[in-house]
Amino acid sequence: MGIGDEREKDAREKAIDDWLPITSSRNAKWWYSAFHNVTAMVGAGVLSLPYAMAGLGWGPGVVILVLSWIITLYTLWQMVEMHEMVPGKRFDRYHELGQYAFGEKLGLWIVVPQQVIVEVGVDIAYMITGGKSLQKFHNTVCPDCKPIRTTYFIMIFASVHFVLSHLPNFNSISGVSFAAAVMSLTQNCNYSTIAWTTSSHKGVQSDVQYSYKAATTFGRVFAFLSALGDVAFAYAGHNVVLEIQATIPSTPEKPSKAPMWKGVIFAYIVVALCYFPVAVIGNWMFGNSVADNILITLEKPRWLIAAADMFVVIHVIGSYQIYAMSVFDMLESLLVKKLKFAPSFKLRLITHTLYVAFTMFIGMLIPFFGSLLGFLGGLVFAPTTYFLPCIMWPAVYKPRRFSLSWLANWICIILGLALMILAPIGALRQIILSAKTYKLFS
Repeated sequence: MGIGDEREKDAREKAIDDWLPITSSRNAKWWYSAFHNVTAMVGAGVLSLPYAMAGLGWGPGVVILVLSWIITLYTLWQMVEMHEMVPGKRFDRYHELGQYAFGEKLGLWIVVPQQVIVEVGVDIAYMITGGKSLQKFHNTVCPDCKPIRTTYFIMIFASVHFVLSHLPNFNSISGVSFAAAVMSLTQNCNYSTIAWTTSSHKGVQSDVQYSYKAATTFGRVFAFLSALGDVAFAYAGHNVVLEIQATIPSTPEKPSKAPMWKGVIFAYIVVALCYFPVAVIGNWMFGNSVADNILITLEKPRWLIAAADMFVVIHVIGSYQIYAMSVFDMLESLLVKKLKFAPSFKLRLITHTLYVAFTMFIGMLIPFFGSLLGFLGGLVFAPTTYFLPCIMWPAVYKPRRFSLSWLANWICIILGLALMILAPIGALRQIILSAKTYKLFS
């Protein structure tokens, strides 16, 4: 290949990169990172934390919640650091980092299937959450109205994404993410705060019980395992962190990791402020009778619960788009780079519309909110969030054996593997039990 051909190839690849969602814009500020990280992390999972606490029990629940906060902050720091560990190169996508750590083919097969399941699974969960929150809002403001099926509300929620999904890149959804992140400071913490302050207002229920709800040891064990997955799902964000960092400009003098880490710290402070009060106070007020969505348990004051449900809807609109953007990038990379489709608006229109329709259909088919969170949390969030970065780190940096870094990574790997194996077992049982009484598209 001659010099002219190489230049033409490089120009073509640059043109494709400039078109793809992740790499088309690199002018984000640190607060963009904060918005996107908060929107990606503090999502629907917070609403299931009281339910998870009821399944785990007081002591184990608090320990697991705090330990997860520490471990996931550590692994997120690792990913931010590894984004530019090779001088002159940026790992803009999770699978690119995996390919560098494990090899071109092996890294692709290790990371991509898990990342796709995480991002598509999260979008399905958010489709269910958005639809159910709209339904709860409708039932709250109009208790005497004729009941409407959950599937119709999921379709209403999806209609928003049929429009927003055609925004071209991360920075173009910064307005959506900003609205969702403002809801994370006002809304995210608001609907979290509404959940626990309303719980406090209602007071501890007269018949509250803190014992495990299941009557048998078998049932209690499976509920505990499913609750582990709920906690894992709540600590999301790692699957899109490199993609978010890719939007920040970087030079040798001012690498992107500094503003990115500032945004991450901001996001994790919000996580702590939102998660711990909801989990602890929600469980304290309702015990083992709490629903898998704390807002479903709360009924009064009606106007406040209705507002909280709309806060949830606004937030998961932004969260859906954050995770969908990474999926769009993967789909478009496959179509344009591998299958040689020409980059065009028509290609993007068809691809994005079909993806939204797919997540809507699956959400309508299996709206098992709590069990779905637990299953996905254990099966795919545990690897990509809790221990995959800890495997990549020693593979790249080669820390000294039995050093603090070596020990920390191995502890995270062991705990993450245990979570990945155990959590889906309990959640799958809950899904099977729910499916016994469920009618398709009810």
